[in-house]
Amino acid sequence: MGFHEFSSPYDWSRIASYKRTAKAAFGGMIDLSVGSPVDPVPDSVRKALAIASNDPNAYGYPATAGTADLREAIVEWFSAMRGVDVRGIGADVVPTVGSKEGVALMASLLHFGEGDVVVQPKVSYPTYEIGTQLAGARVLKVEDVSDVDSWKNVPGVKAVWVNSPCNPTGEVYSAVRMKGIVDAAREIGAVVLSDECYALMQWRGNASDVLESAPCALRGDVCGGTADGVLVLYSLSKQSNMAGYRTAFIAGDASLVGPMTAYRKQIGQIIPGPVQAAMAAGLRDVESAKTQHARYRERLGVLVGALRAYGYCVNMPAGALYVWVKAKSGDCWTDMAQLAEIGIIASPGEFYGAPEYLRFSATASDAAIAAAAERLAR
Repeated sequence: MGFHEFSSPYDWSRIASYKRTAKAAFGGMIDLSVGSPVDPVPDSVRKALAIASNDPNAYGYPATAGTADLREAIVEWFSAMRGVDVRGIGADVVPTVGSKEGVALMASLLHFGEGDVVVQPKVSYPTYEIGTQLAGARVLKVEDVSDVDSWKNVPGVKAVWVNSPCNPTGEVYSAVRMKGIVDAAREIGAVVLSDECYALMQWRGNASDVLESAPCALRGDVCGGTADGVLVLYSLSKQSNMAGYRTAFIAGDASLVGPMTAYRKQIGQIIPGPVQAAMAAGLRDVESAKTQHARYRERLGVLVGALRAYGYCVNMPAGALYVWVKAKSGDCWTDMAQLAEIGIIASPGEFYGAPEYLRFSATASDAAIAAAAERLAR
């Protein structure tokens, strides 16, 4: 039947006029809207890419399921960084061409359609909703997906999106909250879709050089020692500045990942061979991930202080890479206009389901964050 139509307020062209205003401001525009990395790709990743540039997985067709080395690197990463025994819980893995296509295609690859319901947080990454719409299924938005009573008795629920640490709010779910979602979903035969792309980006209570993982839906104390009905997504875009490499993966219930892999092979959703080698290197380069973690912690701290000086009521986020603030005017677009006058561009909260909020990204350079802080403090 093909893709169904979708609708979304998530359209970056809507902020074009604000950018024009910001560019005309003294000192020019400082863009804190899109969460696109600006820091160097780790040397280990670039070397691995170069070395693999003439491997059989480069001049020949690459493996959809990932090379043996990449698959092993994912298993190692889960064990070392997330406390997850992938093989022990009966999970499988498959690399994806970035996490966005993994999210957008998820409902379709799970064969959801008319009459099926996919639950998601009311305030969330827009592609969850778009992906559900593309499959022809129905979106159910709830305030808090860990409030399982808000969805577990709704007819037709087939899946529940979880995002921790959350884009845009920065909220981090405890293992207890995650377990409650997994248990409730299993009771009704629904799949838990856990977007954990910011899993290593936590900011409260740990030192800047410590990579402390947020609870994973595949961890034993959450999933009960089995991957049944659970799928986790992760990306190297932020931990290793590899957004342009399009390196991510899905891990979880083998009975779901296996068919997904077969479909992905047929539609050509395959990571290029040399990039698979680079991805494996990125997963193993913990020191570079620590360096990036420290950069983001520092930038977030500066940004939070500056926004507070400007008059926003804000604290350091628990996780992720964004500062989520309530608009001073009560309307994101009014605040967007005011900020544009001093050359600063944020993301309107309407994109994420909350038009009374704004999102500021810490993925800008140190110089840009410092300049923004100076303007906000005037």
